Amino acid sequence: MNRDWPAAASELRLRSDVTSTSAKGFSLLEIVIVLGVMAVLLAMAVPRMGTFGGSDDTHNLSNALSLAKLRAASNFSQSRLYVDLTARTQHVDSWQNTVPPSWVALNGPTLLTRGDAFAFGPVGSPPPSTQAAIAQAPACLDNIGTVIAGTACVVFNSRGIPVDATGAPTNSDAVYITDGTVVGAVTVSPAGLISVWSTGSTATPTWAHK
Repeated sequence: MNRDWPAAASELRLRSDVTSTSAKGFSLLEIVIVLGVMAVLLAMAVPRMGTFGGSDDTHNLSNALSLAKLRAASNFSQSRLYVDLTARTQHVDSWQNTVPPSWVALNGPTLLTRGDAFAFGPVGSPPPSTQAAIAQAPACLDNIGTVIAGTACVVFNSRGIPVDATGAPTNSDAVYITDGTVVGAVTVSPAGLISVWSTGSTATPTWAHK
């Protein structure tokens, strides 16, 4: 007679119980735990989504400015962020020394989020250590140097430095976006440092660097 039979039978019953339990699926406690984890993850994600579409728009502007700066340096020529204030779009141009010389778009226009506009509402002062007075970047110029109404441009020279219409380094470059409640800003320092800011839409702002 096999003396190991009781132990084998016990192990067989244990395996049967485990298999039976696995076949039943998740327990109520396990489902509650999973749902709890999902709720926590969703709660963490909501603040990142935000309710201000301009948050995405300001980061899109920051990326476009970075592209313009990089392209200017790589092409040894000027590049610019071109903003159409009325159409609520922005794109990047590169100066081509063709005959005749001209600005050529590097990408298609990017439209602002619905409800957002290129404006700063009642905000009365720019982010600290940026512009002397709050204003959108200077108007763009066409291929022969004529001002294009309803536009704003940030121009980089071949060293990736923001310059004015005379080619001198400038501290006047900024683009503002608002949804009427929050104002976002993207500024460029004379050294070419690109910064993203936000504040409430009030006359006395409290700018926060992003």
